[in-house]
Formats: sequence, C-alpha cells, structure tokens
Amino acid sequence: MKSVTRSLRILEAVAQHQPVTVGELTKLFGLPKSTVQRTLVTLNEAGWLRANRKDTTRWEIGTTRWEIGARVLAVRPAALQGSSLFAAARDPMIRLRDTVNETIHLSVPDALHSMVVVDRVDCDHAVRTFHTIGDTSPLHATAAGHAILAHLPHPAVDEFASGTFEGYGEETITDPKELRTELQRVRERGYAVNHNQYLKGVCAIAAPVLDGDGVPLAAVAISLPDSRFEPRRLAELGRLVTETAAEITARHLR
Repeated sequence: MKSVTRSLRILEAVAQHQPVTVGELTKLFGLPKSTVQRTLVTLNEAGWLRANRKDTTRWEIGTTRWEIGARVLAVRPAALQGSSLFAAARDPMIRLRDTVNETIHLSVPDALHSMVVVDRVDCDHAVRTFHTIGDTSPLHATAAGHAILAHLPHPAVDEFASGTFEGYGEETITDPKELRTELQRVRERGYAVNHNQYLKGVCAIAAPVLDGDGVPLAAVAISLPDSRFEPRRLAELGRLVTETAAEITARHLR
C-alpha cells in the first residue's frame, strides 16, 4: 500500500509540475533517486506517464522530463462526466445545437500537446462531423486549440511556439509568427475559426471556457462540414459560440 500511495503522489506531482525531471521530484519528496526513477518507469510502462517528446532518446540517463501519459487522457473524459465543468456545459451545448443544428463539441487541453474531446451533442443532419469522446487533435491546427492558446499567458505561448508544427493540409498554420498573428485575431474577436486546417472538409468555430482568473479550462465548438460553412454567417456563429462559452464559464463559477 505504501508503494501505491507513493506512486499516486508522484503521478499527482508530475501532473502539477510537468514536464519534470527525476532530480526535481527527488528534491520534492526527499526520496532516493533510484526509488523515484523506478516509480516513473513503472508508471511509464503502464501508460500513466510518458517521456517528454523532446527527451525520448535520453530518458535512460535520467535527464528525461516526465509528463502525463495517454492512459490518464483515456479515463479523463469519463471522469469529467461527473464534474462541475461537464454539468455546467451540457445544457448550454444542447441549446447551441438546437439553435444552429450543427454538432457541438467540448474539448479540454492536454498540457501543451493537444485537445481532447470530452463531450459531444449531435445535430440531426444526415451529413455531419463526428469525433469520438476521447479523440485528440493538435492545438495549432484546430479552432478549439486556438481558442485555448489565445488565452494562455505569453510565456506558455512562447514555449508552444518554439516547437515545430505539422502540416495537415494547405490551410494548416505551420509558421510560429503566423500562428501568433492568428491568436491575436482570436483574442480580439473572442472566437477561433478552423477552415480545413486539420481535417479536410471539416470546419469549426470555437470559444474558450475560462476559470475565475481567466485561465482557459476548455473550449466549446460548433463543428460542421465545409459544404455548410458560409462566411457570411461567421459573425453570427462566432457570437453564438462565444455567448455559450461565457454561459458555461458563469455556470461553472457559481
């Protein structure tokens, strides 16, 4: 039982401080380095932790920075169904779906790597977009991701923009400078737009759900096929999704 408790404490510490090294965790807990390293490797093998993607060739020598792994993401959507965020979002999402008759998604960020779909309200169109609960998508190529990034502190955006971005099509933003410009537009108008940036034929308009300090917790998005994307309706859809996100924020803070 002692080893289980230790593993859970280390898992919680990684979630709070990620990415974090063995040395940093050793100082935090006052445990032998070998004990911490062994626990990290065990959690990694079970899928609860993973080596930071920039460190995947170095973890054997103890210089790895550890972060939360895919297994946590797999259980998080189910756990969120009983959370205050999920409860606050459900009714506003249904009302938004009824207003626009398009699929509505609620997604949360996985650190600075991706967005994870945690809830979905389907429309009744025969042709519609569909993401399974638990699906992940890149922050730099999605409306939900841009909605989150645009409201993060500048140091976090600087860290994110220091990496390289994968291109998924001609519309994907892969240049850090261009991404910063787009994030500024998102901040100014209050919502983000994805027009074929990630999946061809799939578009979305998204706005952030914030906590009491203005930190983005999630993003709510109207998702629709490119065949129904009408630029003349963009301002209207942007207003509706922004109002829905603000309502979710207010309900969550009650």
